[in-house]
Amino acid sequence: MQAMKSYHLAFVCTANICRSPMAEAWARHYGSERDWPIEVRSAGIMGLVGHPADPLAVKVMSEVDIDLSAHKSRGVDDEFMDWADHVLVMEMRHATILRQRFPESDGKVLMLGNFGGLVEVPDPIGGWRWRFRKSRDQLQRCVVNFIDQLPPPAHAGRSIT
Repeated sequence: MQAMKSYHLAFVCTANICRSPMAEAWARHYGSERDWPIEVRSAGIMGLVGHPADPLAVKVMSEVDIDLSAHKSRGVDDEFMDWADHVLVMEMRHATILRQRFPESDGKVLMLGNFGGLVEVPDPIGGWRWRFRKSRDQLQRCVVNFIDQLPPPAHAGRSIT
């Protein structure tokens, strides 16, 4: 019996406490809904390690029954970039920084906003709850559209072992 293939999706923002954890959670949720073998991680270019998700990110995700309370931030490193099939970033500067730091991963780096009619996904940090809700909804649209354009899982690049 052939092993099912999985996608390794990585989401990157600045500090890994708002946008990328929400995108990671949406991808995990949507992959589960579709019964697709999707593995997800997130990180930040700042290298902030061990911080929880922003309380408002946790709150607005709980409104759609997704729990971010256990999230801990991490930075982008070689292992993270090597693991990923696709690295979806929120801003042009994130893409630029990753391409400079990890030139061998250039082809993996994509702008997540492009999959939802945006150029960049605005950072809600420091904003009111409505800003976090807007970000949550933008991220959902982008993540769903990205996953929907992937080939069926049998053609994905990695085996689940």
